[in-house]
Amino acid sequence: MPELLPDPSQIGPIAQPPFVILPDPVRLFRRRAERLRHLARESRLAPYLIFLAELAEVQAALPATLPTVTPPPEARVALARESRMPPLNRLSLARDADMAATLAALLAAADGIAMPEAARAALDAVRGADAETRGRLLANVLSDDIPVEDAAPHLWVAAAVQVHAARLAASLDGERLVPIRVGVCPCCGGRPATSVVLGTLRIEGARYAACATCATLWNEVRIKCLACGSTKGISYRALGEEAVIKAEVCDACHSWVKILYQNKDTALEAIADDVASLGLDALMGDTEWRRAGFDPFLVGF
Repeated sequence: MPELLPDPSQIGPIAQPPFVILPDPVRLFRRRAERLRHLARESRLAPYLIFLAELAEVQAALPATLPTVTPPPEARVALARESRMPPLNRLSLARDADMAATLAALLAAADGIAMPEAARAALDAVRGADAETRGRLLANVLSDDIPVEDAAPHLWVAAAVQVHAARLAASLDGERLVPIRVGVCPCCGGRPATSVVLGTLRIEGARYAACATCATLWNEVRIKCLACGSTKGISYRALGEEAVIKAEVCDACHSWVKILYQNKDTALEAIADDVASLGLDALMGDTEWRRAGFDPFLVGF
């Protein structure tokens, strides 16, 4: 696996890229489903990618069946901005009635998905779980801490959390959000799954971290560790010199996060391509660095 050192020539001047790009939940999950189906055509992971594509289609359809979300109170948003805290309180989401309703709706809608017996058993287990158990599963997902041995039921819960959190994030005013700290979502306080170098004409070459929970994109400078903030000892690993997905490696904290170059392939999607590029995870698993990007759909792999 070749080591690719930083290439300053690839970083063009960007005129004030927006700090955040908030999600459009329906469009987000539809695009993810399409990308997963495309990636499945030539992947050894095809059964899992198709399963996730069907799940993303359920996620895309869900908002139309649910009541409009209630944004955080203005006082909460103002206090969060002043204190440099995310306006969405992840701890309270686990006890939120709208979150519970979203989970129940997703569990019902997911019944029509073709899935392995193990996934079906996990779906049935979450359906039959009491409020306390569902609350525990939600708390684990919202703390970005899913037990490997219990990944299957958490996958269903994570899918519901993504829908609810994306809808809440979409209800916010992006211009009122402020940086929290490196690698922390300014909407919900979550960890990034990956980062993406955008290829749009308006913000060509800008790097955005992609929240694994609410799908908010927030601007982070390039050649900077999303785990510890170090700008020293950053290098890149990839499956080939022309790869559009690389592992950004930090020697300061011995961690890595995937970086997706949409400026070279506009079809890349933060979660779909994270899962489909599992081969890069396998290669990095044999190194001294640990994965810092969080993706609930990769727990257990």
